[in-house]
Amino acid sequence: MQVEIETVEALLAHLDAVGNLKKVVIQGLDLRGLDARLLDISGSGAVLLGCALEPPVAEHLRASGAVLFPALEDRPYQPYRPRLYTPEELMEGYEEGRPASFWESSRDARIYDRYQSFRRAPEPPPILEALAQRLHDHAIDDAKHELLRGERPVAVMGGHAMKRDAPAYLSVARIAQRLAQRGYFLVSGGGPGAMEACNLGAWLAREDDAALVGAVEALSEAPGYRDAGWFDTALAIKRRHPDGTASLAIPTWFYGHEPTNLFATHAAKYFSNSLREDGLLAIATHGVLYAPGSAGTIQEVFMDAAQNHYGTFDVISPMVFLGRDYWRTHRPVAPLLERLSSGRQYADWIGY
Repeated sequence: MQVEIETVEALLAHLDAVGNLKKVVIQGLDLRGLDARLLDISGSGAVLLGCALEPPVAEHLRASGAVLFPALEDRPYQPYRPRLYTPEELMEGYEEGRPASFWESSRDARIYDRYQSFRRAPEPPPILEALAQRLHDHAIDDAKHELLRGERPVAVMGGHAMKRDAPAYLSVARIAQRLAQRGYFLVSGGGPGAMEACNLGAWLAREDDAALVGAVEALSEAPGYRDAGWFDTALAIKRRHPDGTASLAIPTWFYGHEPTNLFATHAAKYFSNSLREDGLLAIATHGVLYAPGSAGTIQEVFMDAAQNHYGTFDVISPMVFLGRDYWRTHRPVAPLLERLSSGRQYADWIGY
């Protein structure tokens, strides 16, 4: 069994307890202050992913049997990052009161700009860039599963265009708040609209309904993510209620023009949208709530239905649709889904 080490403190504790690096994977650490300890042991059986090492230490570990993956530096993202993002990390460089600073200098926008520069190019990205992005997404996958170990995840899907002053926004936030109060772990697609409402409700799980209503009213001063106060109103709510309950956002730079909402405590942000969408539905073992949305949300409905239909993950995940008329008439998903699920076990786990 391999041991994954993600902090210098954990590495030192392991060396004190075991005295070697056999079957150890060290992920994205700066080890340049540990020369004496590392030169005194064999690298046999160890794998180091993008770790910073002094040249003599790197040569010693390699010669004694370690596998060293290169750091792939000079990127605004860390391919071997050992943990998920936080909203604060993605917002680094943003200045309150100056909305344009998000697109000019935030870490989130800098990563998006790099991603877009290769996506717009007529040729596929260079092999090292493609490799770095895939290594990054693998690291995010790993950290996401560590976060969710022992949790009861419920996902909320829905449109990014839902405004903060829409009745459905408050409805989604209320449902998320009550689910979080009952011990479920809320997960969203990480963007604005219904996704933000999900993470907001979870953030305020320690508060009462009046606090949630007050927060939504304050946020409604900047109803959409293109409005100048969208970030600052969210930051003000977080200062008013600093003790937020944990939840997860799973956004993507594929839709990087939609900023990641600020109410999730953790963000598993991917380059690959297909990995992100499939993984988001796969982890929602305790159910998925579908708020009104358009083509993207409808695609997710049938991806989820396929997982339930074929028992892909050996569990039936409840599918709950918010707005009966919406899903029967405006976006008539319900009749097709009912025919598809007829005679199948998951038919009993679909609700409107």
